[in-house]
Amino acid sequence: MGRTMDETFYKQPDTVLTGPQFSRVNIKVHRQLQAIRVDFLPGGLFRLLGIPMHELFDGGFDALDFFDAGCKTLNEQLKDLPDLETGKKLVENYLLLHLPVFSTALPFDAALMTLLKNDGQLSIEQTASLACLSLKQFERKCRERIGMSPKMYARILRFSKAYRLHEADPDLSWTKIAHEAAYFDQMHLIRDFKVFAGVNPSVIEQELLLTPLRMQKDIGF
Repeated sequence: MGRTMDETFYKQPDTVLTGPQFSRVNIKVHRQLQAIRVDFLPGGLFRLLGIPMHELFDGGFDALDFFDAGCKTLNEQLKDLPDLETGKKLVENYLLLHLPVFSTALPFDAALMTLLKNDGQLSIEQTASLACLSLKQFERKCRERIGMSPKMYARILRFSKAYRLHEADPDLSWTKIAHEAAYFDQMHLIRDFKVFAGVNPSVIEQELLLTPLRMQKDIGF
C-alpha cells in the first residue's frame, strides 16, 4: 500500500507506474514483500510512452493502463517465482521487446544525463547549452520530458544525493552531508528535507532505524 502525506492509504496495483515524484509517499508492507523496481533515466519514460510527463507528475498509476497485453502476462509470471533473479530477467526481456518504440535520443537527453551525473550541480544555462536549446526551449522540453522545471529537477537531484549519503552512511554528520551535496549550509539542507520528505533530517534518521528498506542508496548511473 502507498500512503500520501494526509495519512490516507491506497492499495497499489500489482505493477505501479510512477511518474516524476515530488511529494513523499509512505509504503506499508503487508506481511512480506518481494518487488522488482525499474528506474528510467531522465526522459526515458517519455521516450518509451510518448506521454508528456507533466501529465503523470507526482502520481502512481496501474501500468496495465499504459502497456500492452504482455504486461498482464508478465504480472502473472511474476506471481510465482523461484527467485528474484528470474523475475528480473523476465522484466528485462519484456522491456527489451519495446526498444523499437523508443523515440530517438536528443542532445537534450545527453544534457540531462550530465546534470544527473553531477547531482544537479550544473547551471541551467550550461545544461541548456549542452542540449543545444535556448533557455525557454529547454524549460519547455523539461516540462514535457521530465514533468518539471530544470531548476526543480536540479534541486531534487541535490536532495537525492544528500538522502543517499545518509542511507549509505548513517554515522555521517548532517553538516558533512550538506557540504558533500553542495548545499550552501545545513539550513538549506533542512529546508529541502521539509519540502521533499515532509520532515526534518533528524526524523528521517529515526525512521530509517526502524526499517531495513533503502530506496535510494543503491541507485547508480
